[in-house]
Amino acid sequence: MRNTNLKRKKASVQKGPKRGEKGFAIDQDPFFDTQSNRRRKIDEEDDIESSDEESDQFDDGEGKEAVAEEEETAAERRKRVAEAYLEKIRRIAKREQDEDEEERESDGEREGERDSLVAQILQQEQMEESGRARRLIASRVQKPETTDGFRVLVKHRQSVNAVALSEDDAKGFSASKDGTIVHWDVDSGKAEKYLWPSEEVLRSHGAKDPKGKATKHSKHVLSLAVSSDGRYLASGGLDRHVHLWDIRTREHIQAFPGHQGPVSCLTFRQGTSELFSGSFDRTVKIWNAEDRAYINTLFGHQGEVINIDCLRKERVLTVGRDRSMHLFKVPEESRLVFRAPASSLECCCFINNDEFLSGSDDGSIEHWSSVRKKPVHIVKNAHALVALHRVEQEDNEGLPNGHIDSTPTENGIQMAGNYCSSACSWVNSVILCRSSDLATSGAGNGFVRLWEIESDSKGIRPLFELPLVGFVNSLAFAKSGHFLVAGVGQEPRLGRWGRIPEARNGVAVHSLNLV
Repeated sequence: MRNTNLKRKKASVQKGPKRGEKGFAIDQDPFFDTQSNRRRKIDEEDDIESSDEESDQFDDGEGKEAVAEEEETAAERRKRVAEAYLEKIRRIAKREQDEDEEERESDGEREGERDSLVAQILQQEQMEESGRARRLIASRVQKPETTDGFRVLVKHRQSVNAVALSEDDAKGFSASKDGTIVHWDVDSGKAEKYLWPSEEVLRSHGAKDPKGKATKHSKHVLSLAVSSDGRYLASGGLDRHVHLWDIRTREHIQAFPGHQGPVSCLTFRQGTSELFSGSFDRTVKIWNAEDRAYINTLFGHQGEVINIDCLRKERVLTVGRDRSMHLFKVPEESRLVFRAPASSLECCCFINNDEFLSGSDDGSIEHWSSVRKKPVHIVKNAHALVALHRVEQEDNEGLPNGHIDSTPTENGIQMAGNYCSSACSWVNSVILCRSSDLATSGAGNGFVRLWEIESDSKGIRPLFELPLVGFVNSLAFAKSGHFLVAGVGQEPRLGRWGRIPEARNGVAVHSLNLV
């Protein structure tokens, strides 16, 4: 009886074709299915939701293409983007080869040299992206004509607090104090607004109930950040949440709670979906936009975190109201602390993995190195007042945490000359054209300044001044260096303690001439 059962069991196991037989197919074996159950479930839901409504929305087959694009997996998308980028580099290499050399001995030799040129271009770009190579473009910037200046591309009702550019520099994003988030085209200026969801939808996306006397979430935005793949836009503000938006649909998809103070700054790590947020609660938090998950919290600041920056490496640069700049080395769980001579550091940015820039509320710009605790070079009075600006002081108006800024004035008029204690000379923003020696800074003194970062930490050399009235609260540089975007307002980003009535709230663009 036992032998019979064993024979039956063996027979049942041997059912179906073997791997060597004709009827076996690897793609039918669930072990080789690259899609997870969660992914298949999402795809099935997408197929259910994409019905007649989508077919009515798109014409001439565009709907089918959109649905097919949504069903594309992350791996397939990365492969498609990589192949398209490689083909672009090959065309560039072919064009350079045709321009430099007209005759070749054989097609094989020509093809081999073209592949070698492609490898050199990719290697150079990788070194520039990682911060190990620096493009020398500051010397190529031509002096602007007197008629050349900033042109207003997008108007806002209130002061613009943050601007950001997509990886391809084709799209821009801006946010203002009234909660308006705008997505605009760099060339045409065509703008589209992001619509905030209702309180119920925000709670369903993870938002917690407002604290204190507030009955609903504040829409006052202080910071923006765009992911390198162009899929996610992150915003942060006074409601103490980090909000995640889908750039393709302009819809709100997630709210990250956890900060105990306003979210003052945001940045994505280049080439990843890793998001860093700094807050007035003195902490820096790490999130994963792809997984919609919280990762970790970085401690160290003794004051409000004001600005943040990150390159491709897992290192985060932050400045705060504790007169310090911190370089967090996330994998090593360590940090370097740099003490500033100014009363407060307002902004910062990476030059490369070992060099940084910062702007202070005393009007100075500091050049730092990771091997020194003090600045390598300091530019004092970087945005000194050369003309009188009418500034209206507003009584006892500050940020919700009780921080109130005061500015010395004489009869409501900011003092002129080299007096840099006034708020109009505070360096509100400093940014570098990625992997280059060209930097720019903005304040409220009526000018945006261009700087050359000299090699071997020799210092900072001033280039040109670009007139722009108002508080320059945020700056964004095109990767090519051909244009500069500024977020301007009548009021500074953090507070309402000053006002320049002549300023126009909006996004201004300035084109640079490179030779």
